[in-house]
Amino acid sequence: MRSWSSPSVPALDVAGPPVVLHDVATGRRRTTEPDGPARLYVCGITPYDATHIGHAATYVAFDLLVRAWRNAGHEVVYVQNVTDVDDPLLERATAVGTDWRALAERETELFREDMTALRVMAPDHFVGAVESIPLVEDLIAELEARGTTYRVDDDLYFSVTSDPDFGAVSGWSRDEMLRVYPERGGDPDRPGKKDPLDCVVWRAERPDEPAWDSRFGRGRPGWHIECTAIAREHLGGSFDVQGGGSDLVFPHHEMCASEAHAATPGTPFAQTYAHAGMVAFDGEKMSKSKGNLVFVSALRHAEVDPMAVRLRLLREHYRSDWEWTDADLFTAVDQLDTWRRAVAVGSGAPSEPVVAGVLAALADDLDAPTAVAIVDRWAADTLGVSGLADTSDRHAGDAVSAVVDAALGVRL
Repeated sequence: MRSWSSPSVPALDVAGPPVVLHDVATGRRRTTEPDGPARLYVCGITPYDATHIGHAATYVAFDLLVRAWRNAGHEVVYVQNVTDVDDPLLERATAVGTDWRALAERETELFREDMTALRVMAPDHFVGAVESIPLVEDLIAELEARGTTYRVDDDLYFSVTSDPDFGAVSGWSRDEMLRVYPERGGDPDRPGKKDPLDCVVWRAERPDEPAWDSRFGRGRPGWHIECTAIAREHLGGSFDVQGGGSDLVFPHHEMCASEAHAATPGTPFAQTYAHAGMVAFDGEKMSKSKGNLVFVSALRHAEVDPMAVRLRLLREHYRSDWEWTDADLFTAVDQLDTWRRAVAVGSGAPSEPVVAGVLAALADDLDAPTAVAIVDRWAADTLGVSGLADTSDRHAGDAVSAVVDAALGVRL
């Protein structure tokens, strides 16, 4: 699948520190220590509607990680999937009376446009579920050979008890899992399952649904197995960071890890699990099912500068849950204008502490709010708002503009 074009990013004269992330699986901070290129997998969209602010917050968050790694001197291999065949997509296509393939391509293209506008670095591998079916088939065959799958009617299930570490990613109790599972695509009450938490890896063909030939019969992949197969293919048996929204901790990331563990016992799937918080609007989590969405494309078409949208997102720590308001967006619009006026001065307050501070903040669990505050103080000093203007740094504007672009992704 075609990705989008990455923005041109300035090269900095100084390197950033090693990147530390909060690891959801252990609840502790962990210094990422890539062996070779830093390897990142972020779960992508199911393309049945346009990119909303919740999506944007997640992908901007992991864009900060890509940038922090690169600024620390690492090469990066970044993989993102697109679930371009799944129940929500098929249901949406039926509801609006269009072909599911056309809907998926249209919304995927809109997502590409939104990511380009927000200056998000493109993944090296942008992989659709449909094109990954051969990879899924091979992985299921591995699991089958190890005795970790079984049939319920014509569907093929993965047995979660085959992984002794099942539950280690989320840390949830069984009761918590059973409560949430049906809300997030699971079928705990299906007769014939060995365990209510077992997940489908190959869904047999249903009437009027797309299906593909396989050694398991005609059908299509389950949700979780898609990401497991893609990550193993492009990142190897174990990789540095698994990322996504916090609503993916269970069941999605838990199931992905267990499938990988069962296929390759003793090999961890991801070294670190990092998750972005949820964005609310009108008092509830922003979601397609509730319809309380703010679309990136709608803001773009209303001539809101995408850099102001990105800056609004950067004002929140990526792990925080927060609420979107128009007032906060307008604040970000004004803030962006202030930054641009400050760098346009050319000379200004000393830039060296700004560059070092921004890079350090982003390396410290992607602390964008602290980085934003550092640039705010520099802009205020440079414009004389605080009465501390210092014009001794003749190249301050260029240096600050470069680090804001390279580390925060905001083009000034």
